[in-house]
Amino acid sequence: MKLGYDAASGAQTGIAFYDSVRARSEALVEGLTPEDMTLQSMEDASPAKWHLAHTSWFFEEFILKPRLADYVSPDDRFAFLFNSYYVQAGPRHTRSKRGMLSRPDVADVFAYRAHVDAAMRTLLAQKRPDGAEISDLAELGCHHEMQHQELLVTDLLHALSHNPLLPAYRAPEPIKLSAERRLEWIDHPGGLVEIGHGGDGFAYDCEGPRHRVFLDPFRLASRPVTNRDWIAFMEDGGYRTATLWLSDGWARCQREGWETPLYWWRQDDAWWSYSLRGAQPVNLDAPVVHVSYYEADAFARWAGKRLPSEAEWEVVARERPIRGNFLDDGNFRPMPTDIRSRKVDTESGEQFWGDVWEWTRSPFTPYPGFRPPEGAIGEYNGKFMCNQFVLRGGSCATPLAQMRATYRTFFYPHQRWQMLGLRLADNAAPGGKGRAAPAGATEPRSDFAGSILSGLKAEQKTIESKWLYDAAGSELFDRITTLADYYPTRTETDILAARAGDLAARAPKGAALVELGSGSSVKTRLLLDALPQLAAYVPVDISAEHLTAAAGALAADYSALEVHPVIADFTAPFPLPEAHRERPKLLFFPGSTIGNFEIEAGVALMRRLRTLDNVAAFIIGIDLVKDRDMLLRAYDDSEGVTAAFNLNLLIRINRELGADFDPAAFRHKARWNEAESRIEMHLVSRDNQEVTIGGETVRFAEGETIHTENSHKYTPERFENLAGRAGWSMSALWTDAQHHFGVAVLT
Repeated sequence: MKLGYDAASGAQTGIAFYDSVRARSEALVEGLTPEDMTLQSMEDASPAKWHLAHTSWFFEEFILKPRLADYVSPDDRFAFLFNSYYVQAGPRHTRSKRGMLSRPDVADVFAYRAHVDAAMRTLLAQKRPDGAEISDLAELGCHHEMQHQELLVTDLLHALSHNPLLPAYRAPEPIKLSAERRLEWIDHPGGLVEIGHGGDGFAYDCEGPRHRVFLDPFRLASRPVTNRDWIAFMEDGGYRTATLWLSDGWARCQREGWETPLYWWRQDDAWWSYSLRGAQPVNLDAPVVHVSYYEADAFARWAGKRLPSEAEWEVVARERPIRGNFLDDGNFRPMPTDIRSRKVDTESGEQFWGDVWEWTRSPFTPYPGFRPPEGAIGEYNGKFMCNQFVLRGGSCATPLAQMRATYRTFFYPHQRWQMLGLRLADNAAPGGKGRAAPAGATEPRSDFAGSILSGLKAEQKTIESKWLYDAAGSELFDRITTLADYYPTRTETDILAARAGDLAARAPKGAALVELGSGSSVKTRLLLDALPQLAAYVPVDISAEHLTAAAGALAADYSALEVHPVIADFTAPFPLPEAHRERPKLLFFPGSTIGNFEIEAGVALMRRLRTLDNVAAFIIGIDLVKDRDMLLRAYDDSEGVTAAFNLNLLIRINRELGADFDPAAFRHKARWNEAESRIEMHLVSRDNQEVTIGGETVRFAEGETIHTENSHKYTPERFENLAGRAGWSMSALWTDAQHHFGVAVLT
């Protein structure tokens, strides 16, 4: 909450926020004895009494002393005792000896807080020319105190854990019923994204400036790693297998004898843990907590995955509402999700917010353009930007009011006493399941199995041609385009080069070039070179690996251009990146890919594209009717590359669906269908045979075919008619001298 200083009315609205923050700190120590409040179990932790005093010193030092002329501290020595690390604010008591401070006692600390509170209320209520500055500093002080509320309870947990009686900070409660949660994946297309705080509302200095980051396509796990997952890691020797660990992590693991997360032990053939609710059996389906970066990294390696970068985490999490298990809920430990919600929702994911801070693989370093504030306040974050790692999402000890998508906390890789957990990430890969983050489009491989089985059960066995283009298929197709027999690519490229000036005249300044089925994006460079007025390039393709490589190369070569690749099946509706939806657009659909569609499906695709806003022109390649033998050579080349491209589909099905196709038992065949004016590609069964896919058996008779691709050939009149049915007008058709190929301009 912004303190909301108003020059006309003063900052009265901020007093309620200030009071609520200060009151919560005091509520957190209710029930503690003076002895509890003086405990310090290690140098990293501080006594509860010290936290209460230090947060008061912060308001006194940075607001009251410089801003309230008649303010007098109750004891000037408190500045030495309760300064934490602010060198410019003066000398400090030794950090590791804060637990030795029996004086001032708890009553003195509460009196100090009351003294500071009275002065702050007076100051916040005044109408002053520097009221806005005071409001900003007070807001920072409130957020600083909320950070210390989290530290207070986690430091107390560490201290109480050394007591053999294992006292409960709050009364134990029954363990919440839970069910095992299946892990799914949330896919994100990557691309050029913005992260960091944009300037509206409160944020710490380290959260900005907002800046651009290029991400390869990636996946985030739909939920955090659970205790059940962690036990499997332990039982598989995770803490005994050096090859899973970073060198420094393994040394730390050996030196400190790590065998479990912090606060775990084995009792009566079950795992138990200690929390602020006392000793209880480990809740198998709650997020694992109190694990270091070293442990999280080892687990990810054991699972065959990795930790996310903080940019990956932010772009997915920011689309989800901030709600979860926070300090406000009073659980004081991570909780499983509701047993009533059995289905994993890969659209929204689970527990991004609260429960546990999630380790990222990103070091805590300054964002581009970061500058700390002048003075001692500038020491808040900047001087710690070394040797620590970023965590995101908040925890069960974090006040809800602190949370925002850009919030970065940070700890050293060996530290465990905070509420630290993890969520896995992975590179986008063939066979990946799940649904895309709302910011991007779906990587459609979750539909692969259903599409394959449905097509192979049809009377004419069919596989949609879009499945030809995995990484290997895309590479083979690139080879096809270089063959002497394959005329479309070089002919279309020549046409585009010759018509570069005409294209430039049709592209508005600041437009986005949206390319469908971009593959390697080779032809795109012709357009980008000819159209310097473009602001963005949005390639859309089904092959994640191929698209990522091409987009990365283009982003490097055209540094002034926003490059945002979208992994999507463009035959189905997909959202354009939000940043480009309102821009003028130049649609680019090269390669006569439109010919791969059945006629009515092609019309439907063009009709759907017609609904996009602000389209300046639609540039589309079409293959024209020509000599039958020339067509057959193009689709059944003498070097056998097209045959390998077609047969690779069976290899892909084997790899991703566990099928047992024998590619050698099929042969590639291209044939001309005069009635439909199209080339067809088929895979022909050489014998009677059976194939198992996903537990189902598919039978093939000798000579039976799988129809894998169509390539329709058009006359200019026929294509103009089809475009007209979809709502487009053909304003130009450019062809080569032999009229083998055409590039149509639709408006």
